[in-house]
Amino acid sequence: MPRLLAALTSSLTLAAALSMTAMTPACATGIGARDAQPLLIAHRGASGYVPEHTLAAYWMAIEQGADYIEPDLVSTKDGVLVARHENAIAIVNADGSILEATTDVANRPEFASRKTTRTIDGLPITGWFTEDFTLAELKTLRARERLPALRTANTRFDNMFEVPTLDEVLELVAQANERRRAQALREGGLRAVVKLKPIGVYPETKHPSYFQSIKLPLEAPLLRTLARHGYTRKSDPVFIQSFEVANLKALSRKTSLRLVQLLSNSGQPYDFTLAGDKRTYADLVKPQGLKEIASYADGIGAHTALMIPLSDGVLGTPTTLVKDAHAAGLIVHGWTFRAENQFLPNKFDSSANPGDLGDLAGQIEAFLKLGMDGLFTDHPFLGRQAIDQFTAD
Repeated sequence: MPRLLAALTSSLTLAAALSMTAMTPACATGIGARDAQPLLIAHRGASGYVPEHTLAAYWMAIEQGADYIEPDLVSTKDGVLVARHENAIAIVNADGSILEATTDVANRPEFASRKTTRTIDGLPITGWFTEDFTLAELKTLRARERLPALRTANTRFDNMFEVPTLDEVLELVAQANERRRAQALREGGLRAVVKLKPIGVYPETKHPSYFQSIKLPLEAPLLRTLARHGYTRKSDPVFIQSFEVANLKALSRKTSLRLVQLLSNSGQPYDFTLAGDKRTYADLVKPQGLKEIASYADGIGAHTALMIPLSDGVLGTPTTLVKDAHAAGLIVHGWTFRAENQFLPNKFDSSANPGDLGDLAGQIEAFLKLGMDGLFTDHPFLGRQAIDQFTAD
């Protein structure tokens, strides 16, 4: 059994979690029939069920029916790409208490001296940062749940998993696809293998201008790593995404892989800030902005509020963004769909408890009706059910 798969399946605690979430294996859900369906993108893996950006989260997402898994990428001191939501792997408040942590670094006395303050995209942040650790040092740390107060059940997996490299993530995907091919061959022969839709990867370059400024650029190692694993063509199951514009434009001249411009519901791309460009994300979602995006990217990753505004928890009138993007030749993937009441519009809440799961399927349906081509979700099991039900209806 391959090393990564063996490491995951040997964990009795993880096995218990898998059974509790009542998952349906992806290989049993009719992968070939999904070609016409909206894409299900596992946001940081199955991050609603286990700590985000771990091999366990990615594997669980695949088992729950994700079409793509999404690793956010940052760099180590020695230039290795690893999967973390931010390069800050623990952030502290002014009083020294932990504001947010995705590793146990704050509890590791040998790294106490690494705590520092850095300015990331114009904001001062105090904590520990991946670029101050070699890969070997980072591998001694263990992942933790980023939202422990909300996702209390996930904390039972704290300190179980390593911080994965992009190479390890791609190895995991390759193993999953090989297992699926073998099963398809056994059950349906070569015809089934030909129809099989492989699991894809959807990496995000985090803070590309910042990493460029400290001479640890993300783009070249990303392309080299993807190519080493066989991802080079536009038809390959890869999307590269970024909230900045300049690095996507540069990538468009260096690769045939598909690119996605991420769009927030506020602010502007940080490379615009550095360049003195006054345009905001609100400008980029206008027809002229979408036309420019189409000159270097294949799609947009749009905040849900850009498609249906949300005011005081109430969904408003849908915008024309999906229609306008399609007119510009762009696909539209919406972010981020989370099942907890805290993140849902009021009409889909199940209770007053922010951590209880609400009607995620209802929210997803409202956006799929606009013609959205895919969605990022922390809960791929529920997202798979919602997409399948919407398509069936």
